[in-house]
This record gives sequence, structure tokens and C-alpha cells, in this order.
Amino acid sequence: MQPQIIQLPEKKLVGISRAMSFLDYQVSELWQSFMPRRHEIQNVKSNQLFNIQVNPPGYSFDPKTAFEKWAALEVDAYTTIPDGMQKLIIPSGRYAVFTYRGDSSNASDFFRSIFTQWLPEAQLQWENRPQFEVLSEKYQKNSPDSEELIFIPVI
Repeated sequence: MQPQIIQLPEKKLVGISRAMSFLDYQVSELWQSFMPRRHEIQNVKSNQLFNIQVNPPGYSFDPKTAFEKWAALEVDAYTTIPDGMQKLIIPSGRYAVFTYRGDSSNASDFFRSIFTQWLPEAQLQWENRPQFEVLSEKYQKNSPDSEELIFIPVI
């Protein structure tokens, strides 16, 4: 687990969001509502999909605490936002970027090790800004050959 530390520029996104918690995780339903409509978004920068988590102030990683989950695409500019979609700005900031390989069966362990092992060992702290995964052409749902990038905001 050796991430790259980057200074991420501001990102403009358009997508669909849903409030959920880890005890009431509705990410499949979110993506099922987004994917058939993604072609409606204008000024798309690439076909990379963004799976974003926006936490409330004071978020403490309690599985019952609600957060906002997004399925989105990055855009160059906001011209027209399709009905039922919203815009989201991810502010510029410092991120640790991890590569996750494999199906989702080990994802929770991977995230847990980032927060409980890697961050303390790296002497960095998580910052409450949007954290997200970028799903590119290497992402293959439920495949052991899948690959995605995980962006964790740090200070």
C-alpha cells in the first residue's frame, strides 16, 4: 500500500446523490439510477466515473451516521444540469491516491487499513473533504482484474 500524495485541482462534477449510511448502504441503487442517464450530462471531460462520499461536519466514521454518496461525471463547465441531477465541486486540496485491485470483497478491509494503519504510520490526518473513487476503463464490476483509484483527503 504505497499511495501517491498529490495536490488535486478543483473538480466540477454533475451527477445524482443520495443520503445513506454504511448500515443502510444503497450504492447499487444510486448507480442504477445514474448509469442510464449519464449521457444527458453536457461538457463531460472523460468517461471516468466518480463514486464520491461527502461527509457531514464532525463525521466520526460511525456506521449509523448518514453521509451523501454521489455517482457523477467530471465536466469542464456547468451549462445545463439535467433534471434530477445536481452539481458538485470538489475543492482543490491534498490527497493520498491509492490503487485498489480486485473485486469489492476486500474493499472494506482495504479502506480500514488506510485509516487505521497507513494514515498513522505516514503521520498524516484525514481531512473532512469529499473522498472518492475514480472508475476508469480498468474498472470491471465484480472482477478480480478490476482496478480503481481511491482519493483520500489528507493534511
